[in-house]
Amino acid sequence: MKILSIKSISRKDVPIYYRRLYTGKAEIELLHGAVECGVDFSIETKPTGRKEITVTLAGEVDYPLVPLIRELKAFIDELDNSGGLPD
Repeated sequence: MKILSIKSISRKDVPIYYRRLYTGKAEIELLHGAVECGVDFSIETKPTGRKEITVTLAGEVDYPLVPLIRELKAFIDELDNSGGLPD
């Protein structure tokens, strides 16, 4: 399993400055081929400066959710650190 990309990322307006909500489509490569799935995620900055990423899938994927969510969180963190998320 590999996360190929997250397309059509849009940021939702939230009045809380330390919480950012996004929606998009994740392209995931599984054993039987590539699958596209809707994904909602949030990035919340804690008072300690640590980021907490929460991911929710919109749809079903024929793969165990725990490793899939872990890989999505790592991919989103990398995307955020490189400046790939919209403001």
